[in-house]
Amino acid sequence: MRTERIGTRDVRFRRQGEGDFAVVFVHGFLDDQYVWDSLIGELTTPGIECLTLDLAGSGDRTQASGPFTYDRLADEVGAVADALGKPFVIVGQSMGSAVAELVAAQRPDRALGLVLVTPIPLGGTRQPDEVMDAFRSLGGDGNAQRAVRTQLSAALAEADLDRLVVSGTRIRRETVRDAADCWNNGHPAGEQPSRYTGPVLIVRGEDDGFVTAELVAQGVAPRFAAPETVTVGQAGHWAHLEQPATVAGHLDRFLAGVLPAVRASDWTNAFEEKSANTFSEAFAAEVTLEASALTRTVEGRDQVKNVLAAASTIYDSLVFTQETVSAERSYLEWRATAFGGMQIDGVTILTKDADGQIVRAAIHHRPLGAVHRFSAELGRRLERVLAAEYFHQG
Repeated sequence: MRTERIGTRDVRFRRQGEGDFAVVFVHGFLDDQYVWDSLIGELTTPGIECLTLDLAGSGDRTQASGPFTYDRLADEVGAVADALGKPFVIVGQSMGSAVAELVAAQRPDRALGLVLVTPIPLGGTRQPDEVMDAFRSLGGDGNAQRAVRTQLSAALAEADLDRLVVSGTRIRRETVRDAADCWNNGHPAGEQPSRYTGPVLIVRGEDDGFVTAELVAQGVAPRFAAPETVTVGQAGHWAHLEQPATVAGHLDRFLAGVLPAVRASDWTNAFEEKSANTFSEAFAAEVTLEASALTRTVEGRDQVKNVLAAASTIYDSLVFTQETVSAERSYLEWRATAFGGMQIDGVTILTKDADGQIVRAAIHHRPLGAVHRFSAELGRRLERVLAAEYFHQG
């Protein structure tokens, strides 16, 4: 787990795990980033990095000054998503779901999916003052916060309830008041169909007396083209904390459907299978290949897959020893043998687009003698595919 900061802002975020894709979690009213820990611990999707942060005025940022508006919150969460430099799925709960939608809508090229947990409508709840006065006055009142959380939950453990009350009562009274007005009044974008057109999952607690089935059916789901809605039993407004394993299961299934299938592991599997078709599945149509064993760049999916399929058959053995991911690039270190025992070491750099397909591969062999011999053999096997000038002749 690592904690990082956005430039000179007071926005800090926690990163857990490593992978080509990120899942960004946005907490709700009176909560903090730690409310997601139980759910994250239940996730089984491989190759993802999970990110949490405190919204302005909450958690470790209780001293942040206003305004506490959706635009300000979405700007900060969006800056964190941008700092990751990788495609992401964003998950928001309660008023955090509205923030998540705004962030996703502003980044349609990198937002692969949107998950709304017990969501407050982006257009606001529009409750009358006599109802909202009870929420506006929750600041600093631990007993009142405990009563509200107990009323709106179904299976909130006592320890979780205690921690949420402690976290919630730390929030300044004026922050609570402004945040309540924020989710009640909503955002102008909520009056129109959502600008986010990607996959959407809506998760509701069966016993949530605030975000009811009717509210979701009338104020949330109709704004999206084809959302999937699921209901979690024995859960209220904090379904992700009350039933973390169940909600994590829904999230894992959603991630399996929206995350691009191409990852660094697909590259390693292709070498194991020595199959041109397996390589082809990983590549964008305009992929390019650069290699120390080639004198010029190979372009296009068909040519690249043929070169790599032929190259994979030259190795007697090949083991990938290290993998590092940085933004859109994956760095794979490997060790191989060929020609009856000659050792070849190398590094492969894969660059992917927003859809997760490989657009550039760069393969660096060493030592030089092995490079020349490998190149000559590759040229022999591809003499009907590529011209001789693509290969070293020495």
